[in-house]
Amino acid sequence: MQVHELHPAPGSRPRRHRVGRGVGSGWGKRAGRGQKGQKSRSGGAKGPAFEGGQTPLHRRLPKRGFVSPNKKVYEIVPLHVLNGFPAGSVVTPAELKEAGLVKEGTLVKILGGGELKVALTVRAHGFSKSAQTGIEAAGGKAEVIQSA
Repeated sequence: MQVHELHPAPGSRPRRHRVGRGVGSGWGKRAGRGQKGQKSRSGGAKGPAFEGGQTPLHRRLPKRGFVSPNKKVYEIVPLHVLNGFPAGSVVTPAELKEAGLVKEGTLVKILGGGELKVALTVRAHGFSKSAQTGIEAAGGKAEVIQSA
């Protein structure tokens, strides 16, 4: 038996019920939708939040908080992860993306988790103080990139 010879068991897959195909089909004229009213019309189904004209719950509840449109969200890279790069190399967000540590087009911040054992020039959008001292203690440089 081959994959292209497989078929479902007879009767296990009923044919699609096609309504509105003539009076003789038993599902013609009004196609099982009844006579008049909202549900008989096309597009008549209201969404899950519809409460019969009453103000829906999501509009009755007060809005809370504030979301700043200018908020900067950084992707965090701990310091010990940079030990995987060869000594003397320049580590930029592009190299971190290539290594699978950050996503494309995000702001990168290096945090001082762990210890750096290789001298690197690290270019990122932000550094914690402990990360900056850790990079300089290993003989490297921490350079801040201006975000666009």
